[in-house]
Amino acid sequence: MSKQMNTVVSGDESDIHDEPHIRDRRITVSRIHALVEERGLDAQRVADRFDLTASDVYHALAYYHDHPEEMRAVEERRRELHEAAKEDPRIVTGPEDLPES
Repeated sequence: MSKQMNTVVSGDESDIHDEPHIRDRRITVSRIHALVEERGLDAQRVADRFDLTASDVYHALAYYHDHPEEMRAVEERRRELHEAAKEDPRIVTGPEDLPES
Protein backbone atom coordinates (compact mmCIF):
# COMPACT_ATOMS: atom_id res chain seq x y z
CA MET A 1 0.00 0.00 0.00
CA SER A 2 1.35 3.44 -0.87
CA LYS A 3 1.62 6.19 1.68
CA GLN A 4 -0.19 9.43 0.83
CA MET A 5 1.51 12.66 1.83
CA ASN A 6 -0.71 15.32 3.36
CA THR A 7 -1.69 17.78 0.67
CA VAL A 8 -2.36 20.68 3.04
CA VAL A 9 0.13 22.14 5.53
CA SER A 10 -1.21 24.17 8.46
CA GLY A 11 0.23 27.62 9.02
CA ASP A 12 1.81 26.46 12.28
CA GLU A 13 3.77 23.73 10.50
CA SER A 14 4.79 25.75 7.47
CA ASP A 15 8.12 27.29 6.60
CA ILE A 16 6.69 29.35 3.71
CA HIS A 17 3.29 30.66 4.85
CA ASP A 18 1.45 31.71 7.98
CA GLU A 19 -1.83 30.01 7.05
CA PRO A 20 -2.91 26.63 5.66
CA HIS A 21 -1.74 26.07 2.09
CA ILE A 22 -1.01 23.37 -0.46
CA ARG A 23 2.25 21.61 0.44
CA ASP A 24 5.28 23.19 -1.29
CA ARG A 25 3.08 25.87 -2.85
CA ARG A 26 2.01 29.35 -1.79
CA ILE A 27 -1.63 28.89 -2.80
CA THR A 28 -3.68 29.04 0.39
CA VAL A 29 -6.68 27.01 1.43
CA SER A 30 -8.58 30.29 1.81
CA ARG A 31 -7.79 31.27 -1.79
CA ILE A 32 -8.95 27.92 -3.15
CA HIS A 33 -12.13 28.15 -1.07
CA ALA A 34 -12.81 31.66 -2.37
CA LEU A 35 -12.34 30.64 -5.99
CA VAL A 36 -14.40 27.46 -5.89
CA GLU A 37 -17.09 28.07 -3.30
CA GLU A 38 -17.45 31.86 -3.36
CA ARG A 39 -16.79 32.62 -7.03
CA GLY A 40 -18.16 29.33 -8.31
CA LEU A 41 -15.20 28.27 -10.43
CA ASP A 42 -14.90 24.60 -11.33
CA ALA A 43 -12.36 22.70 -9.21
CA GLN A 44 -10.53 21.41 -12.30
CA ARG A 45 -10.27 24.95 -13.69
CA VAL A 46 -8.71 26.14 -10.42
CA ALA A 47 -6.36 23.14 -10.47
CA ASP A 48 -5.29 23.94 -14.03
CA ARG A 49 -4.78 27.62 -13.22
CA PHE A 50 -2.37 26.85 -10.38
CA ASP A 51 -0.79 23.68 -11.80
CA LEU A 52 -2.45 21.51 -9.15
CA THR A 53 -4.43 18.31 -9.34
CA ALA A 54 -8.18 18.28 -8.79
CA SER A 55 -7.40 16.15 -5.75
CA ASP A 56 -5.27 18.99 -4.32
CA VAL A 57 -8.20 21.37 -4.71
CA TYR A 58 -10.64 18.99 -3.04
CA HIS A 59 -8.19 18.29 -0.20
CA ALA A 60 -7.92 22.05 0.39
CA LEU A 61 -11.70 22.41 0.44
CA ALA A 62 -12.03 19.48 2.84
CA TYR A 63 -9.39 21.06 5.09
CA TYR A 64 -11.31 24.35 5.06
CA HIS A 65 -14.50 22.64 6.22
CA ASP A 66 -12.78 20.24 8.66
CA HIS A 67 -10.99 23.10 10.49
CA PRO A 68 -13.59 25.89 10.91
CA GLU A 69 -11.99 27.48 13.98
CA GLU A 70 -8.58 27.68 12.32
CA MET A 71 -10.07 29.16 9.15
CA ARG A 72 -12.07 31.75 11.14
CA ALA A 73 -8.85 32.71 12.94
CA VAL A 74 -7.08 33.11 9.57
CA GLU A 75 -9.88 35.35 8.30
CA GLU A 76 -9.80 37.42 11.50
CA ARG A 77 -5.99 37.88 11.26
CA ARG A 78 -6.42 39.07 7.67
CA ARG A 79 -9.12 41.56 8.70
CA GLU A 80 -6.92 42.87 11.51
CA LEU A 81 -3.96 43.21 9.16
CA HIS A 82 -6.01 45.14 6.60
CA GLU A 83 -7.35 47.45 9.31
CA ALA A 84 -3.83 48.10 10.60
CA ALA A 85 -2.62 48.75 7.04
CA LYS A 86 -5.18 51.53 6.66
CA GLU A 87 -3.37 53.39 9.45
CA ASP A 88 0.21 52.38 8.64
CA PRO A 89 1.29 52.48 4.98
CA ARG A 90 4.39 50.41 5.81
CA ILE A 91 2.26 47.30 6.40
CA VAL A 92 2.17 45.09 3.31
CA THR A 93 -1.02 43.08 2.79
CA GLY A 94 -0.41 42.06 -0.81
CA PRO A 95 1.68 42.70 -3.92
CA GLU A 96 -0.20 45.91 -4.65
CA ASP A 97 1.33 47.41 -1.49
CA LEU A 98 4.91 46.92 -2.64
CA PRO A 99 6.76 49.91 -4.05
CA GLU A 100 7.37 49.92 -7.77
CA SER A 101 10.93 48.99 -8.72
